[in-house]
Amino acid sequence: MTEKVLLTRPPGCGKTTLIKRVANNLPQRAGGFYTEEIRDRGTRAGFKIVTLDGDEVVFAHVDLKTAEHFAKYRLDLSVLEAVGVKAICDAVRRRQLVVIDEIGPMEIRSAIFRDAVNDALESDVSLLGTIFARRLTFTNAIKSRPDVTLIEVRPDNRERLVSELSEKLSP
Repeated sequence: MTEKVLLTRPPGCGKTTLIKRVANNLPQRAGGFYTEEIRDRGTRAGFKIVTLDGDEVVFAHVDLKTAEHFAKYRLDLSVLEAVGVKAICDAVRRRQLVVIDEIGPMEIRSAIFRDAVNDALESDVSLLGTIFARRLTFTNAIKSRPDVTLIEVRPDNRERLVSELSEKLSP
């Protein structure tokens, strides 16, 4: 049986750190990506995508020169699709645990990303991801899937979740 686990809560609660720790704890290789903040003089200036294979690209930044934007960030959907989506598809093809951090308002502006997420959810491989806490049509549809386990990450369960999810997602 494959597991589809999505972590949720507002930004800054430790979802990405938890995903990285679980992926590092697993006996098998995982594929996909996580996001990291880009900070400039103590202020968040953007986000980069980091694949579990070690590729890094800037996906959102206040100084990008692109037409697509969300809040103060300009988005480069082409790098999300070339690097992030490729990492998702490669993990599904290799039958690895798929890591997707994050399924959120910036990422879902890409139809190619949305398709890759849906394909991963429909596949017979396990998935560990993070999903936007607030209501959006696309993310609500995913959260309401009967095969998805939605977990709220809180200070009182973060540590316990590392071992629980590592065990749950191990072959």
